[in-house]
Amino acid sequence: MRPTQKLADRAGVPEPGIPAASPRSVWATIGDLLPYLWPRDSVALRARVVLAVVLLVAAKVATLYVPYVFSRAVDALSGWQTLAPVLTPVALVLAYGALRVASAAFGELRDILFAPVRFRVSRVIAMQSFRHMHQLSLRFHLDRQTGAVTRAIDRGTEGIETLLRVGVFSIVPTLLEAAMVIGVIWHLFGLSYAALMVMAVAAYVGFTLLFTSWRMRIRRRMNDINAEASNKALDSLLNYETVKYFGNERHEERRYDEAQARYERAAVSTQLSLNGLNIGQAVIIAVALTAVMLMAAHDVEAGRYGVGRFVLVNTYLMQLYLPLNFLGSVYAALRTSFVDMEHMFALMNEAAEVTDPARPRPLAARLDQAPAASVRFEDVRFGYRPSREILHGVSFSVPTGGHVAVVGATGAGKSTLSRLLFRFYDVTSGRVLVDGHDVRDYTQADLRAAIGVVPQDTVLFNDTIGYNIAYGRIGASREEVENAARLAQIHDFIISLPEGYDTTVGERGLKLSGGEKQRVAIARTILKNPRVLLLDEATSALDTQTERDIQSALRTVSRHRTTIVIAHRLSTVIDADEILVMADGRIVERGPHARLLAAGGLYARMWASQSHENDPDRGGDTSRDRIDAEVQPV
Repeated sequence: MRPTQKLADRAGVPEPGIPAASPRSVWATIGDLLPYLWPRDSVALRARVVLAVVLLVAAKVATLYVPYVFSRAVDALSGWQTLAPVLTPVALVLAYGALRVASAAFGELRDILFAPVRFRVSRVIAMQSFRHMHQLSLRFHLDRQTGAVTRAIDRGTEGIETLLRVGVFSIVPTLLEAAMVIGVIWHLFGLSYAALMVMAVAAYVGFTLLFTSWRMRIRRRMNDINAEASNKALDSLLNYETVKYFGNERHEERRYDEAQARYERAAVSTQLSLNGLNIGQAVIIAVALTAVMLMAAHDVEAGRYGVGRFVLVNTYLMQLYLPLNFLGSVYAALRTSFVDMEHMFALMNEAAEVTDPARPRPLAARLDQAPAASVRFEDVRFGYRPSREILHGVSFSVPTGGHVAVVGATGAGKSTLSRLLFRFYDVTSGRVLVDGHDVRDYTQADLRAAIGVVPQDTVLFNDTIGYNIAYGRIGASREEVENAARLAQIHDFIISLPEGYDTTVGERGLKLSGGEKQRVAIARTILKNPRVLLLDEATSALDTQTERDIQSALRTVSRHRTTIVIAHRLSTVIDADEILVMADGRIVERGPHARLLAAGGLYARMWASQSHENDPDRGGDTSRDRIDAEVQPV
């Protein structure tokens, strides 16, 4: 058991938010996997599968003959049997060596032929899973932990490799060999020998499977405790500053040590259960081997068989014992593999909430391909959950090249408008139109290519600044990237860095300040050159001077585009053609800045409140570069 114990190190525990395997999951998973093993578009891969199966059988036939030829050599050397002239002891020994070489060579050739199939299947399924994850809606990804989804894909592909490596070329050959050996024993020694070997194999397999099933529960508990300890360590290190702020290093050490102590106890129990499994397997094999050897010794003494037959039956039983010795770990690994594969296939079978039409309309993406697009919301109703409607009959329009701002308190539904326009969700009722047509008439790729978004929470890839800006239009030249950076007022900052545009920004862009990240996001959207510009608190993380510079740049960039600004800070939207004031999912006021102030309604009160906060003579907050703590409505 010990050499392959690593195969069963992880029990198949469902990830949070990932569908669990159903009772029929094994057969369903095999059915999902078979088309990949027999691809219609690749004759070469199918030929490899066939040849691998042929070599598998050939290797087992050669293995089956090894003990038989060895026993004949023993008989020849002991003078028990007169052989044909060609069957000299030397010839038998040479044949024995040749069969051993053939058995090993056929096995290695089988692996060589099948390796491209195994890794190709894993790559194709991983790619399809990854593509499908991008096709699923934002609701799916918000409801699940991203780490759990990626782990399900990783574990699923690992499970496929394990199944193809261990299941196909370990379990199947072992069962085939067991059947062949028992058949040969029956033919050479009679039914009593064959029956005893069948009982020994059945007892060994039954004990191993039952004991391993019980043992997997112990391993699962150990793995859960290990994951808990790892999570505590990760959480503590991620909150390094908080730990230091409150001087709680000893508290964190105690928590981690308590988790490690529980893991220690569980690991000891796991090791003891492994020792128990090994002892039980050894006892069954020893009893069976002793019984068979007693029967064989009795027949040799009676003169019915030569010493070679005594060696033969012992060798066959030992030959069965060696692969069966790994059955427990292989069984655990296969169970884990099937569960992991089922989780991955369950993700792949998850229906996409937002889909493309069968006959989509064309939509130009970039401003240099077509003029700015118009946007219109017609009596839009929507809720993230059926029990809670967020938008209640919202209607407004933004003409070609128009500039509309949406303001309101947290939870009013402002950001929901951007998600519907970008078609992260479909409306419950009503319509969202771009260029006079429902957004559902376009492909998602075409629609999103025509809209540029600068979000409130900017997340960057752990790559260079140049890469993050160029992400707005893959393949853009360095000159285009730098021009976009200049318009976003970040070029001078970038070239002041030692590595310039090749500076790595760190995970999620943590090496940059909030304002720097925001300007990178703006540059990325400028480079995209979309027909519609959507600014969701685009300057919320900028200081006063930078905000003014960016606002000036954005005015220049949005001059020929249809622009929708979602804002909490009213000073950033006073030059909008129309300002929409939202409250409780409805538009309660609309009009230009001056008219709304004169009306003395909600907008005027919001303006007065923010002016009071930022008036130094009244002791208000003079920090214009703070990040407003607005939470996206859910």
